[in-house]
Amino acid sequence: MNQNAEYFARYEAIAAVSHRMLSAARRALWSDLIRLQDEYLALVDGLKDAESNVMLDDGERARKFDLIRRILADDAAIRDLASPSVARLSALFATERPARVLKELYGAR
Repeated sequence: MNQNAEYFARYEAIAAVSHRMLSAARRALWSDLIRLQDEYLALVDGLKDAESNVMLDDGERARKFDLIRRILADDAAIRDLASPSVARLSALFATERPARVLKELYGAR
């Protein structure tokens, strides 16, 4: 397997574990999520070593960024599932004016 193929195989493996982590979070299987997180971190550590020897063309860079976007989207969804109250606050602040949100949350006048 050439270096770029191995490099993308690592990214694909990270994306797959990230998706399994999201699936575990959706089912509230927190011990599975923690176990998968260890696997995820090991894969990321392995990727750090592989990056120094890889040269990507424009198409490969686009593929890499697509994989990173997928991984980050899974991560954001996991965080929302793990912290429902933070997710609710984030949603409120994203759609409402902060002063109105604070008033609703704390009854400020």
